[in-house]
Amino acid sequence: MDVIGHGQANESLGNEDVRRIVAEAAGAIEPDGRRVLAIVPDRTRTCPLPQIARELHAAIAGRAAKLDFLIALGTHPALDEEGIDKLLGIEPGRRGEVLPGSEVFNHEWRNADALATIGTLSKETVASLMRPEIRRFARDVDVTINKRVLDYDLVLIVGPVFPHEVVGFSGGAKYLFPGVCGEDLLNFFHWFGALITCPKIIGTKETPVRDVLHLALDMVPVETRALCMVVTGHDLEGLYFGSVRDAWSAAADLSAEVNVVTVEKPFQSVLARAPEMYDEIWVASKCMYKMEPVVADGGELIIYAPHVDTISVTHGDVLQKVGYHCLEYFLAQWDRFKDYPWGALTHSAFVRGIGTYADGVERPRIDVVLATRIPEAVCREVNLSYRDPDSIDPADWAGHEAEGRLYVPKAGEMLYQLSNPPAWQRFDA
Repeated sequence: MDVIGHGQANESLGNEDVRRIVAEAAGAIEPDGRRVLAIVPDRTRTCPLPQIARELHAAIAGRAAKLDFLIALGTHPALDEEGIDKLLGIEPGRRGEVLPGSEVFNHEWRNADALATIGTLSKETVASLMRPEIRRFARDVDVTINKRVLDYDLVLIVGPVFPHEVVGFSGGAKYLFPGVCGEDLLNFFHWFGALITCPKIIGTKETPVRDVLHLALDMVPVETRALCMVVTGHDLEGLYFGSVRDAWSAAADLSAEVNVVTVEKPFQSVLARAPEMYDEIWVASKCMYKMEPVVADGGELIIYAPHVDTISVTHGDVLQKVGYHCLEYFLAQWDRFKDYPWGALTHSAFVRGIGTYADGVERPRIDVVLATRIPEAVCREVNLSYRDPDSIDPADWAGHEAEGRLYVPKAGEMLYQLSNPPAWQRFDA
């Protein structure tokens, strides 16, 4: 299938562009009499979902036997009815008027009754994708998916593509795994990414972790297509429809142009402000993932989120037991940590960043500081530094790049990289 749609750096798509691309996509999938399930992101991704959902409904609902929406939560908290309406840009109580006939579902990743096993990735297959030094982590991995997917004739993945810490670029098959899958694959492929490390994998298009997702995609017994967006700020700069692989590939190419900022030298102090859509450290940590490559050795990365008062609704208990530590800390004591959820360990290692662990001493490369409503005692307990958010004035960073300070007012989606990165940041090193 050829890719429908287009995009260009520094040129936003207009409403007519969006309407035409969605209409062409609707024609290509031939929805007449078919049950269609659109898998969409939750509130932690910037994209014009309300507009796209309405255009899809206008183009498909009158022809399809059914058009429903499933929110790809991964392990994020479920949205209540008010939250779903807000996600779709609908006034409370008016969903039936705006999207008549369509239902909207949350994914239930911890509910075994809501999942179906569709295959298994063998230990041998997994090992073949790994470097020799990490093959000890290879194992059989069950591939599960939300059972609702199997009730439809066509699954349409709808979401943005950004540089991503675990797979290189988000979107595409990632909306199925981990978007609407169970824990086994989710935990495994996150840890696979951790073993490669965030700075090496983020912003790299072709990665072995993406290969794992595509192998799982091939097991889905329902026709799949994707409508992939590329967004900068709040502007839609690209929209591509086609097979999941091809639409994602086109979007990832444009994302590499428009969602990456290249700088010549690292900064001693980076103030990364988390937007309101990141309401816990679990997602606000994207500020660290996207900024770590441009923090100088011995420097600091401040996650500035005065609205955040929680480490994680879902994973907080585990993270407070484990704390935040560099990858080497976990690898050197694997018997102690191997039974914790590997996805939580990945988050921990990515937030703490690159570092070493030898002779019982952990030496992180940089200092990671939380400037949030999480109490100082809790920050220290989980091995992160603390700063009172009320003591911070962004003006002390904004405009001071020449002095080694950088302020990013909406961190978490734009990846910052060095023009000449050191070996620990290069995927091929």
